[in-house]
Amino acid sequence: MADKIRVGIVGASPGRSFASIAHMPALQALPDFQIVAVCTSSQQSADAAAKHYGAPLAFADAAKLAAHPDVDLVTVSVKVPDHYQPVMAAIDAGKHVYCEWPLGRDTAEAIRMRDAAERRGIRHAVGLQGQVSPAINYVKDLIAEGHIGRVLSGTLFVNAGNWGKTIDRAYQTDRANGANLMTITGGHNLDVLCHCLGEFRELSAFAVSQRDHIPLQATGELVPKNVPDQLVVSGIVGDGAVVSVQVRGGMTRGHEFLFEVHGEDGDLVLAATSRASTQRQELTVRGARGAGVERADMPIPTKYSIVPNDVPEGSPYNVAQLYTRLAEGIRNGTKVTPGFDAAITRHRLLDMIVRASETGQK
Repeated sequence: MADKIRVGIVGASPGRSFASIAHMPALQALPDFQIVAVCTSSQQSADAAAKHYGAPLAFADAAKLAAHPDVDLVTVSVKVPDHYQPVMAAIDAGKHVYCEWPLGRDTAEAIRMRDAAERRGIRHAVGLQGQVSPAINYVKDLIAEGHIGRVLSGTLFVNAGNWGKTIDRAYQTDRANGANLMTITGGHNLDVLCHCLGEFRELSAFAVSQRDHIPLQATGELVPKNVPDQLVVSGIVGDGAVVSVQVRGGMTRGHEFLFEVHGEDGDLVLAATSRASTQRQELTVRGARGAGVERADMPIPTKYSIVPNDVPEGSPYNVAQLYTRLAEGIRNGTKVTPGFDAAITRHRLLDMIVRASETGQK
């Protein structure tokens, strides 16, 4: 491998893509990496993207990008139903892989990718960026260290404003595509809760669709919808804490994200400072211990930031944190967290939620 880890990005169109607003600036700010290749849906757009980002290689075929000898790591940042083929192409070529969340359209697809990656002995990471957030990991450690005593309860709610009266991506209305309010917004935020408090021991859930058709934002065309636009999950996690989670579709006012944890000796609160989604925004931490004490700001120790100071805040920051972990794993041949196994854990939780909602059972 060259001195720098050479990255090929699948889904690199400049503009609104997550790769353009998060992966590109993150990689450009990290000394361990060099962007050498891009792949988009056509050669013309790939050539334009390569010129825009200064990448020497451009492809319209993800398998050809993965097979190129100058590529060490393949990043897959396209819509969820299109994850499988480029991830498997990278694995088949023996290249390391960073894939956005959700890993697959369903658990079975995610397992096939994880097993293939393990057989080839490559390093793999999944874009559950909340697990590398400085604020979230600070709260996780405070809880583990007993800062608030035994955890009794946790309450998390998050807005999903794009799941309102219209939708801008038709493929997100079909459950078979694995990209909807429950899997994307729900998956990211449930992952934060479980990362801090532990996995669900039992749960009840309502995954509710309040409309069976929805207009496309661009055209007004009504398209069928068989995915939830509201999600409520309650249960018991970790060592017995009782938790409640609500994902509110179509809500654009009020708190964007709020996670409150109550312990025998105190409380902790994670809150949003912007309207970006949880895994890619700055969060504040507040807490209090003892009776009659008001919550106060708790500055996040610098040890939780593992990236250079010039990494941009917002969307690129936690992506850069995860790339830094991935670089360490690639250099040292060690496991990367969160990897594809973490994705399977979260996919299985979503399966439990669907079963609980459909059967009315815990």
